Amino acid sequence: MATVVAVLTLMLTWGGTAAAATAAAPARAVASCGVLAPGASAAAEAAVRAACEQIGVWYTWGGGHGPQPGPTYGQVDPTDPDSAHDPERLGFDCSGLVRHAYARALGGDPLPGNAYHQFHAPQVSQRFTAAQGTGPLLPGDLLAWGSGGSIHHIAIYLGAGKMVEARESGTRIMVSDVRLNGDYAGAVRLAPAATPGTFSTWGTDVWTHEEPSVGSPRVHRFPGPTTVRIDCQKHAEKVTAEGYTNDAWSYLPEYGSWITNIYIKGPAWLDGVRTCS
Repeated sequence: MATVVAVLTLMLTWGGTAAAATAAAPARAVASCGVLAPGASAAAEAAVRAACEQIGVWYTWGGGHGPQPGPTYGQVDPTDPDSAHDPERLGFDCSGLVRHAYARALGGDPLPGNAYHQFHAPQVSQRFTAAQGTGPLLPGDLLAWGSGGSIHHIAIYLGAGKMVEARESGTRIMVSDVRLNGDYAGAVRLAPAATPGTFSTWGTDVWTHEEPSVGSPRVHRFPGPTTVRIDCQKHAEKVTAEGYTNDAWSYLPEYGSWITNIYIKGPAWLDGVRTCS
């Protein structure tokens, strides 16, 4: 009888321990996400913490790209069968998570747009090549993947070779080892304060052009409002759109192209922006 009691006691103790371990697992997963190295700015560390708060939230294609930063229901990605349930999942895609994290850290909406826009954002103060690896990186830096000038994925560095990312449909926001193989494109560090000469575009499906003319080749499409840096502006081809007429065009150095000032929030001729030579 004593043997039976002892065995039952051992089973109950083991079961209780296992249950406690299972219950504690999410807490350990969250605890593994954080600022894992010194040296980052206060804003970058705040962005890391904001991203880590989303551990376990669904990846959902297009998630996080509503009118304001924050989780949204996603869309079906025609190229990915795993996204079939994304319209039912509240969460973020990779750039939606970055947008949310830096909005929480800095206030406002400093990084709208997709991974490409964020990698080329006017707030970028320093760039690191793929060949440099993680050695010079600090928590809060943005790592990017893509080739041929196209960026398709972005994540937030934590330090110690780790990153937090919204990776792909069918998974949840997670901590991962930094992947330096494949098409890793490098990383960027954001300035803690707004960069002078930054403005916001407005409208949807707005194109930049090689020259200050709508007849010149298109260069880049802004699917929605995006923060951009303007180097200079000039009078050139007169454009009528959205009920406005204007002959002012602005040069966007990060995109190497021009945009009509009609689609830049502000007066027709932007205050504080120099005239192009």
